Amino acid sequence: MSRIDEKLQPVLAEVLRRNAGEPEFHQAFTEVLESLGRVIAKHPEFLETALIERIAEPERQIIFRVPWVNDNGKVEINRGFRVQFNSALGPYKGGLRFHPSVNLGIVKFLGFEQIFKNALTGLPIGGGKGGADFNPRGRSDGEVMRFCQSFMTELHRHIGEYTDVPAGDIGVGAREIGYLFGQYKRLTNRYEAAVMTGKGLVYGGSRARTEATGYGTVYFVERMLATRGHSMEGQRVIVSGSGNVAIYAIQKIFSLGGRVVACSDSQGFVVDDNGIDPELLKEVKEVRRERISEYARLKGGSARYVENASIWSVPADVALPSATQNELTGKDALDLVKNGVIAVGEGANMPTTPDAVRILQEANVLFAPGKAANAGGVATSALEMQQNASRDSWSFEQTESRLAEIMHTIHDNCAATAEEYGTPGDYVLGANINGFVRVAEAMNAFGVI
Repeated sequence: MSRIDEKLQPVLAEVLRRNAGEPEFHQAFTEVLESLGRVIAKHPEFLETALIERIAEPERQIIFRVPWVNDNGKVEINRGFRVQFNSALGPYKGGLRFHPSVNLGIVKFLGFEQIFKNALTGLPIGGGKGGADFNPRGRSDGEVMRFCQSFMTELHRHIGEYTDVPAGDIGVGAREIGYLFGQYKRLTNRYEAAVMTGKGLVYGGSRARTEATGYGTVYFVERMLATRGHSMEGQRVIVSGSGNVAIYAIQKIFSLGGRVVACSDSQGFVVDDNGIDPELLKEVKEVRRERISEYARLKGGSARYVENASIWSVPADVALPSATQNELTGKDALDLVKNGVIAVGEGANMPTTPDAVRILQEANVLFAPGKAANAGGVATSALEMQQNASRDSWSFEQTESRLAEIMHTIHDNCAATAEEYGTPGDYVLGANINGFVRVAEAMNAFGVI
Protein backbone atom coordinates (compact mmCIF):
# COMPACT_ATOMS: atom_id res chain seq x y z
CA MET A 1 0.00 0.00 0.00
CA SER A 2 1.41 3.42 -0.97
CA ARG A 3 2.28 5.81 1.84
CA ILE A 4 2.17 8.78 -0.55
CA ASP A 5 -0.74 11.22 -0.44
CA GLU A 6 -3.00 10.82 -3.48
CA LYS A 7 -2.48 14.48 -4.44
CA LEU A 8 1.23 13.71 -4.77
CA GLN A 9 0.89 10.54 -6.84
CA PRO A 10 1.01 12.45 -10.19
CA VAL A 11 4.14 14.27 -8.97
CA LEU A 12 5.83 10.96 -8.20
CA ALA A 13 4.86 9.44 -11.56
CA GLU A 14 6.21 12.41 -13.50
CA VAL A 15 9.51 12.62 -11.58
CA LEU A 16 10.13 8.88 -12.02
CA ARG A 17 9.33 9.15 -15.73
CA ARG A 18 11.72 12.05 -16.24
CA ASN A 19 14.53 10.27 -14.38
CA ALA A 20 14.35 6.75 -15.77
CA GLY A 21 17.01 4.22 -14.81
CA GLU A 22 18.07 5.99 -11.60
CA PRO A 23 16.83 3.71 -8.79
CA GLU A 24 18.76 5.39 -5.96
CA PHE A 25 17.36 8.79 -6.90
CA HIS A 26 13.86 7.28 -7.16
CA GLN A 27 14.27 5.84 -3.65
CA ALA A 28 15.48 9.12 -2.15
CA PHE A 29 12.71 11.15 -3.81
CA THR A 30 9.98 8.68 -2.85
CA GLU A 31 11.15 8.64 0.77
CA VAL A 32 10.88 12.43 1.01
CA LEU A 33 7.53 12.50 -0.83
CA GLU A 34 6.05 10.06 1.72
CA SER A 35 6.45 12.78 4.36
CA LEU A 36 4.95 15.68 2.42
CA GLY A 37 1.22 14.90 2.41
CA ARG A 38 0.82 16.72 5.72
CA VAL A 39 2.84 19.67 4.40
CA ILE A 40 0.73 20.29 1.29
CA ALA A 41 -2.42 20.09 3.42
CA LYS A 42 -1.01 23.00 5.43
CA HIS A 43 0.67 24.77 2.46
CA PRO A 44 -1.37 24.05 -0.70
CA GLU A 45 0.60 26.78 -2.50
CA PHE A 46 3.60 24.44 -2.63
CA LEU A 47 1.59 22.07 -4.83
CA GLU A 48 -0.02 24.81 -6.90
CA THR A 49 3.35 26.33 -7.88
CA ALA A 50 4.95 22.95 -8.76
CA LEU A 51 7.48 23.54 -6.00
CA ILE A 52 8.13 19.85 -5.36
CA GLU A 53 8.78 19.21 -9.05
CA ARG A 54 11.17 22.19 -9.14
CA ILE A 55 13.12 20.91 -6.15
CA ALA A 56 13.34 17.46 -7.78
CA GLU A 57 14.92 18.94 -10.92
CA PRO A 58 18.61 19.90 -10.54
CA GLU A 59 19.43 23.47 -11.46
CA ARG A 60 22.42 22.16 -13.41
CA GLN A 61 23.93 18.76 -14.29
CA ILE A 62 27.50 18.62 -15.56
CA ILE A 63 29.05 15.45 -17.04
CA PHE A 64 32.56 15.51 -18.44
CA ARG A 65 35.42 13.37 -19.72
CA VAL A 66 38.49 12.94 -17.49
CA PRO A 67 41.52 11.71 -19.46
CA TRP A 68 44.76 11.02 -17.58
CA VAL A 69 47.98 9.02 -17.92
CA ASN A 70 48.78 6.12 -15.56
CA ASP A 71 52.25 5.12 -14.33
CA ASN A 72 52.74 2.82 -17.33
CA GLY A 73 52.20 5.69 -19.75
CA LYS A 74 48.78 4.43 -20.80
CA VAL A 75 45.92 6.91 -21.25
CA GLU A 76 42.85 6.11 -19.14
CA ILE A 77 39.42 7.71 -19.38
CA ASN A 78 36.96 8.29 -16.56
CA ARG A 79 33.69 10.16 -16.35
CA GLY A 80 33.24 13.13 -14.01
CA PHE A 81 30.00 14.53 -12.58
CA ARG A 82 28.79 17.58 -10.73
CA VAL A 83 25.08 17.98 -10.01
CA GLN A 84 24.27 21.47 -8.75
CA PHE A 85 20.89 20.67 -7.30
CA ASN A 86 19.53 23.64 -5.37
CA SER A 87 20.94 27.03 -4.37
CA ALA A 88 17.89 28.53 -2.62
CA LEU A 89 19.69 28.76 0.72
CA GLY A 90 23.24 29.42 -0.47
CA PRO A 91 25.98 28.18 -2.81
CA TYR A 92 25.82 24.52 -3.78
CA LYS A 93 27.61 22.43 -1.14
CA GLY A 94 28.40 18.73 -1.23
CA GLY A 95 31.20 16.24 -1.57
CA LEU A 96 33.03 14.59 -4.43
CA ARG A 97 32.97 10.77 -4.50
CA PHE A 98 35.63 8.78 -6.37
CA HIS A 99 34.43 5.19 -6.66
CA PRO A 100 33.70 2.73 -9.52
CA SER A 101 29.98 2.72 -8.60
CA VAL A 102 29.56 6.45 -9.30
CA ASN A 103 27.04 7.27 -12.03
CA LEU A 104 24.54 10.06 -12.62
CA GLY A 105 21.77 8.37 -10.59
CA ILE A 106 24.05 7.93 -7.57
CA VAL A 107 25.22 11.54 -7.73
CA LYS A 108 21.64 12.79 -8.08
CA PHE A 109 20.42 10.78 -5.08
CA LEU A 110 23.29 12.12 -2.99
CA GLY A 111 22.71 15.68 -4.19
CA PHE A 112 18.97 15.49 -3.51
CA GLU A 113 19.60 14.27 0.04
CA GLN A 114 22.20 17.02 0.44
CA ILE A 115 19.61 19.75 -0.17
CA PHE A 116 17.67 18.84 2.97
CA LYS A 117 20.69 17.82 5.03
CA ASN A 118 22.25 21.22 4.44
CA ALA A 119 18.97 22.99 5.17
CA LEU A 120 18.73 21.19 8.50
CA THR A 121 22.05 22.66 9.66
CA GLY A 122 20.52 26.14 9.61
CA LEU A 123 23.59 27.39 7.74
CA PRO A 124 23.49 29.28 4.40
CA ILE A 125 24.36 26.42 2.04
CA GLY A 126 22.53 24.82 -0.87
CA GLY A 127 22.77 21.23 -2.08
CA GLY A 128 24.99 19.58 -4.66
CA LYS A 129 27.17 16.52 -5.20
CA GLY A 130 29.78 15.23 -7.62
CA GLY A 131 32.48 12.70 -8.30
CA ALA A 132 33.87 10.25 -10.82
CA ASP A 133 33.93 6.52 -11.57
CA PHE A 134 37.65 6.53 -10.70
CA ASN A 135 38.93 4.18 -7.99
CA PRO A 136 41.89 5.61 -6.02
CA ARG A 137 42.43 2.29 -4.21
CA GLY A 138 45.73 0.76 -5.28
CA ARG A 139 46.77 3.81 -7.31
CA SER A 140 50.08 5.57 -6.73
CA ASP A 141 50.19 9.14 -5.47
CA GLY A 142 51.32 10.20 -8.94
CA GLU A 143 48.33 8.56 -10.61
CA VAL A 144 45.90 10.09 -8.12
CA MET A 145 47.51 13.51 -8.63
CA ARG A 146 47.26 13.32 -12.41
CA PHE A 147 43.65 12.19 -12.25
CA CYS A 148 42.72 14.98 -9.80
CA GLN A 149 44.44 17.60 -11.94
CA SER A 150 42.57 16.47 -15.05
CA PHE A 151 39.28 16.35 -13.12
CA MET A 152 39.74 19.88 -11.77
CA THR A 153 40.80 21.22 -15.17
CA GLU A 154 37.16 20.81 -16.21
CA LEU A 155 35.43 21.31 -12.85
CA HIS A 156 37.13 24.61 -11.98
CA ARG A 157 34.99 26.57 -14.45
CA HIS A 158 31.81 25.51 -12.63
CA ILE A 159 32.73 26.18 -8.97
CA GLY A 160 33.60 29.12 -6.69
CA GLU A 161 33.08 30.23 -3.10
CA TYR A 162 29.81 32.00 -4.01
CA THR A 163 28.74 29.39 -6.57
CA ASP A 164 29.60 25.81 -5.60
CA VAL A 165 31.88 24.54 -2.83
CA PRO A 166 32.90 20.86 -3.16
CA ALA A 167 34.33 18.73 -0.35
CA GLY A 168 35.44 15.13 0.13
CA ASP A 169 33.41 11.94 0.25
CA ILE A 170 34.20 8.25 -0.35
CA GLY A 171 37.59 8.01 -2.07
CA VAL A 172 38.33 11.72 -1.62
CA GLY A 173 40.36 12.51 1.47
CA ALA A 174 43.08 14.98 2.40
CA ARG A 175 45.41 13.79 -0.38
CA GLU A 176 42.82 14.22 -3.12
CA ILE A 177 41.56 17.56 -1.78
CA GLY A 178 45.14 18.85 -1.79
CA TYR A 179 45.69 17.91 -5.43
CA LEU A 180 42.29 19.31 -6.45
CA PHE A 181 42.76 22.61 -4.61
CA GLY A 182 46.29 23.00 -5.94
CA GLN A 183 45.07 22.64 -9.51
CA TYR A 184 42.19 25.08 -8.92
CA LYS A 185 44.66 27.65 -7.56
CA ARG A 186 46.97 27.08 -10.52
CA LEU A 187 44.21 27.47 -13.13
CA THR A 188 42.47 30.50 -11.63
CA ASN A 189 45.47 32.39 -10.22
CA ARG A 190 43.42 32.95 -7.04
CA TYR A 191 43.94 31.76 -3.48
CA GLU A 192 40.24 31.20 -2.91
CA ALA A 193 40.38 29.07 0.23
CA ALA A 194 36.60 28.88 0.65
CA VAL A 195 36.15 27.18 -2.75
CA MET A 196 36.77 23.73 -1.21
CA THR A 197 36.42 22.27 2.26
CA GLY A 198 38.17 19.38 3.93
CA LYS A 199 41.49 21.09 3.24
CA GLY A 200 44.68 20.46 5.19
CA LEU A 201 45.22 22.59 8.28
CA VAL A 202 48.29 24.28 6.80
CA TYR A 203 46.27 25.83 3.96
CA GLY A 204 42.92 26.79 5.48
CA GLY A 205 41.36 23.59 6.75
CA SER A 206 39.16 23.29 9.82
CA ARG A 207 40.12 21.44 12.96
CA ALA A 208 37.59 18.67 13.71
CA ARG A 209 36.48 18.40 10.06
CA THR A 210 37.96 14.90 9.79
CA GLU A 211 36.06 13.79 12.89
CA ALA A 212 32.89 15.77 12.25
CA THR A 213 30.56 13.31 10.48
CA GLY A 214 31.28 10.46 12.88
CA TYR A 215 31.21 12.68 15.97
CA GLY A 216 28.04 14.41 14.77
CA THR A 217 26.20 11.12 14.24
CA VAL A 218 27.00 10.08 17.79
CA TYR A 219 25.90 13.46 19.19
CA PHE A 220 22.55 13.10 17.39
CA VAL A 221 22.00 9.50 18.52
CA GLU A 222 22.94 10.34 22.11
CA ARG A 223 20.39 13.18 22.10
CA MET A 224 17.82 10.78 20.65
CA LEU A 225 18.58 8.16 23.32
CA ALA A 226 18.06 10.80 26.01
CA THR A 227 14.39 11.13 24.97
CA ARG A 228 13.91 7.64 26.45
CA GLY A 229 16.13 8.11 29.45
CA HIS A 230 19.26 6.47 28.02
CA SER A 231 22.78 7.69 27.31
CA MET A 232 25.63 6.24 25.27
CA GLU A 233 27.37 5.02 28.41
CA GLY A 234 27.27 1.26 28.75
CA GLN A 235 25.63 0.69 25.35
CA ARG A 236 26.79 -2.20 23.17
CA VAL A 237 27.21 -0.74 19.66
CA ILE A 238 27.90 -2.01 16.14
CA VAL A 239 29.19 0.34 13.45
CA SER A 240 29.35 -0.78 9.82
CA GLY A 241 32.24 0.45 7.72
CA SER A 242 35.77 1.33 8.79
CA GLY A 243 36.32 4.55 6.88
CA ASN A 244 36.39 8.10 8.13
CA VAL A 245 32.80 8.18 9.47
CA ALA A 246 33.00 4.82 11.22
CA ILE A 247 36.44 5.40 12.76
CA TYR A 248 35.50 8.68 14.41
CA ALA A 249 32.04 7.51 15.45
CA ILE A 250 33.79 4.62 17.23
CA GLN A 251 36.25 7.04 18.84
CA LYS A 252 33.45 9.30 20.14
CA ILE A 253 31.36 6.35 21.41
CA PHE A 254 34.44 5.08 23.29
CA SER A 255 34.93 8.51 24.91
CA LEU A 256 31.28 8.58 26.01
CA GLY A 257 31.49 5.19 27.72
CA GLY A 258 29.92 3.05 25.00
CA ARG A 259 31.46 -0.18 23.70
CA VAL A 260 31.68 -0.78 19.95
CA VAL A 261 31.88 -4.55 19.47
CA ALA A 262 31.96 -4.80 15.65
CA CYS A 263 32.92 -2.87 12.52
CA SER A 264 33.34 -3.92 8.91
CA ASP A 265 34.63 -3.37 5.40
CA SER A 266 33.41 -4.65 2.03
CA GLN A 267 34.82 -8.15 2.61
CA GLY A 268 33.72 -8.93 6.16
CA PHE A 269 33.60 -7.70 9.73
CA VAL A 270 35.55 -7.97 12.94
CA VAL A 271 33.95 -8.72 16.32
CA ASP A 272 35.66 -7.84 19.58
CA ASP A 273 33.49 -8.30 22.66
CA ASN A 274 36.01 -6.36 24.73
CA GLY A 275 35.45 -3.36 22.47
CA ILE A 276 37.07 -2.17 19.24
CA ASP A 277 40.27 -0.24 19.97
CA PRO A 278 39.83 3.05 18.03
CA GLU A 279 43.56 3.83 17.95
CA LEU A 280 44.49 0.43 16.53
CA LEU A 281 41.66 0.74 13.99
CA LYS A 282 43.02 4.14 12.88
CA GLU A 283 46.50 2.62 12.55
CA VAL A 284 45.18 -0.20 10.34
CA LYS A 285 42.90 1.89 8.13
CA GLU A 286 44.51 5.33 7.96
CA VAL A 287 48.24 4.57 8.24
CA ARG A 288 48.62 1.03 6.89
CA ARG A 289 45.56 1.24 4.58
CA GLU A 290 44.86 -2.45 5.25
CA ARG A 291 41.68 -4.52 5.29
CA ILE A 292 39.71 -4.89 8.53
CA SER A 293 40.97 -8.48 8.83
CA GLU A 294 44.37 -7.00 9.70
CA TYR A 295 42.83 -5.44 12.83
CA ALA A 296 41.79 -8.89 14.07
CA ARG A 297 45.27 -10.29 13.37
CA LEU A 298 47.03 -7.49 15.22
CA LYS A 299 44.59 -7.35 18.15
CA GLY A 300 44.41 -11.11 18.69
CA GLY A 301 42.72 -12.41 21.83
CA SER A 302 39.00 -11.61 21.82
CA ALA A 303 39.00 -10.17 18.28
CA ARG A 304 37.87 -12.40 15.43
CA TYR A 305 37.29 -11.79 11.74
CA VAL A 306 34.13 -13.00 9.99
CA GLU A 307 34.17 -13.10 6.18
CA ASN A 308 31.22 -12.62 3.80
CA ALA A 309 28.57 -12.34 6.51
CA SER A 310 26.23 -9.64 7.84
CA ILE A 311 27.45 -7.46 10.68
CA TRP A 312 23.82 -6.84 11.63
CA SER A 313 23.55 -10.36 13.08
CA VAL A 314 25.81 -9.26 15.97
CA PRO A 315 23.63 -8.44 19.05
CA ALA A 316 23.72 -4.74 19.97
CA ASP A 317 21.78 -1.97 21.71
CA VAL A 318 22.71 0.67 19.14
CA ALA A 319 23.56 0.27 15.43
CA LEU A 320 25.20 2.86 13.18
CA PRO A 321 25.18 1.91 9.47
CA SER A 322 28.10 4.02 8.22
CA ALA A 323 29.34 2.35 5.03
CA THR A 324 27.18 2.83 1.93
CA GLN A 325 23.63 3.04 0.57
CA ASN A 326 21.13 0.20 1.11
CA GLU A 327 23.50 -1.90 3.22
CA LEU A 328 20.94 -2.60 5.98
CA THR A 329 18.07 -4.67 4.56
CA GLY A 330 14.71 -5.79 5.89
CA LYS A 331 16.21 -9.11 6.97
CA ASP A 332 18.98 -7.26 8.80
CA ALA A 333 16.42 -5.05 10.53
CA LEU A 334 14.54 -8.13 11.75
CA ASP A 335 17.81 -9.49 13.17
CA LEU A 336 18.52 -6.21 14.96
CA VAL A 337 15.01 -6.09 16.45
CA LYS A 338 15.20 -9.73 17.53
CA ASN A 339 18.49 -8.99 19.28
CA GLY A 340 17.04 -6.03 21.19
CA VAL A 341 18.35 -2.94 19.37
CA ILE A 342 16.93 0.30 20.80
CA ALA A 343 18.37 2.88 18.37
CA VAL A 344 19.69 3.03 14.81
CA GLY A 345 21.48 6.11 13.46
CA GLU A 346 22.54 6.47 9.82
CA GLY A 347 26.18 7.55 9.54
CA ALA A 348 26.14 6.96 5.77
CA ASN A 349 23.74 8.34 3.13
CA MET A 350 20.57 6.22 2.82
CA PRO A 351 22.19 3.01 4.14
CA THR A 352 18.85 1.57 5.31
CA THR A 353 16.39 0.18 2.77
CA PRO A 354 12.76 1.44 2.95
CA ASP A 355 11.43 -1.90 4.22
CA ALA A 356 14.11 -1.95 6.93
CA VAL A 357 13.13 1.56 8.05
CA ARG A 358 9.50 0.47 8.35
CA ILE A 359 10.43 -2.62 10.36
CA LEU A 360 12.51 -0.58 12.78
CA GLN A 361 9.86 2.12 13.22
CA GLU A 362 7.06 -0.42 13.69
CA ALA A 363 9.17 -2.10 16.40
CA ASN A 364 9.44 1.30 18.18
CA VAL A 365 13.18 1.49 17.57
CA LEU A 366 14.55 5.04 17.59
CA PHE A 367 15.65 5.73 14.01
CA ALA A 368 17.78 8.68 12.87
CA PRO A 369 17.87 9.25 9.08
CA GLY A 370 21.18 10.19 7.48
CA LYS A 371 20.08 13.63 6.29
CA ALA A 372 19.83 14.59 9.98
CA ALA A 373 22.22 12.25 11.79
CA ASN A 374 25.23 12.62 9.49
CA ALA A 375 24.89 16.36 8.84
CA GLY A 376 27.88 17.08 11.09
CA GLY A 377 30.34 16.80 8.23
CA VAL A 378 28.72 19.41 6.02
CA ALA A 379 27.99 21.62 9.04
CA THR A 380 31.69 21.70 9.88
CA SER A 381 32.49 22.31 6.22
CA ALA A 382 30.28 25.41 6.41
CA LEU A 383 32.18 26.46 9.53
CA GLU A 384 35.40 26.02 7.53
CA MET A 385 33.97 28.36 4.87
CA GLN A 386 33.15 30.85 7.61
CA GLN A 387 36.71 30.74 8.96
CA ASN A 388 38.18 31.12 5.47
CA ALA A 389 35.95 34.12 4.71
CA SER A 390 37.04 35.87 7.91
CA ARG A 391 40.72 34.81 7.59
CA ASP A 392 40.35 33.11 10.96
CA SER A 393 41.25 29.74 12.48
CA TRP A 394 39.38 28.11 15.35
CA SER A 395 40.66 25.63 17.92
CA PHE A 396 39.55 22.00 17.83
CA GLU A 397 37.52 22.55 21.01
CA GLN A 398 35.78 25.62 19.60
CA THR A 399 34.83 23.79 16.40
CA GLU A 400 33.68 20.64 18.20
CA SER A 401 31.57 22.69 20.61
CA ARG A 402 29.85 24.39 17.69
CA LEU A 403 29.35 20.98 16.00
CA ALA A 404 27.69 19.55 19.11
CA GLU A 405 25.41 22.60 19.34
CA ILE A 406 24.38 22.25 15.66
CA MET A 407 23.67 18.50 15.99
CA HIS A 408 21.59 19.01 19.12
CA THR A 409 19.62 21.75 17.36
CA ILE A 410 19.02 19.51 14.33
CA HIS A 411 17.74 16.76 16.62
CA ASP A 412 15.45 19.11 18.53
CA ASN A 413 14.07 20.70 15.35
CA CYS A 414 13.34 17.28 13.82
CA ALA A 415 11.64 16.12 17.02
CA ALA A 416 9.58 19.32 17.28
CA THR A 417 8.53 19.13 13.61
CA ALA A 418 7.43 15.50 13.98
CA GLU A 419 5.38 16.53 17.02
CA GLU A 420 3.87 19.51 15.17
CA TYR A 421 2.77 17.30 12.28
CA GLY A 422 1.20 14.67 14.51
CA THR A 423 3.85 11.91 14.47
CA PRO A 424 5.94 12.32 17.64
CA GLY A 425 9.21 10.38 17.57
CA ASP A 426 9.25 10.00 13.75
CA TYR A 427 12.62 11.52 12.92
CA VAL A 428 12.31 10.62 9.24
CA LEU A 429 9.18 12.72 8.83
CA GLY A 430 10.58 15.45 11.08
CA ALA A 431 13.82 15.73 9.09
CA ASN A 432 12.11 15.62 5.69
CA ILE A 433 9.52 18.25 6.54
CA ASN A 434 11.85 20.58 8.43
CA GLY A 435 14.42 20.58 5.63
CA PHE A 436 11.82 20.77 2.85
CA VAL A 437 9.92 23.70 4.34
CA ARG A 438 13.10 25.79 4.76
CA VAL A 439 14.02 25.29 1.11
CA ALA A 440 10.43 25.69 -0.14
CA GLU A 441 9.89 28.98 1.67
CA ALA A 442 13.10 30.42 0.21
CA MET A 443 12.16 29.28 -3.31
CA ASN A 444 8.67 30.73 -2.92
CA ALA A 445 10.18 34.07 -1.99
CA PHE A 446 12.18 34.11 -5.25
CA GLY A 447 9.17 33.59 -7.52
CA VAL A 448 9.16 30.98 -10.27
CA ILE A 449 12.83 30.27 -10.99
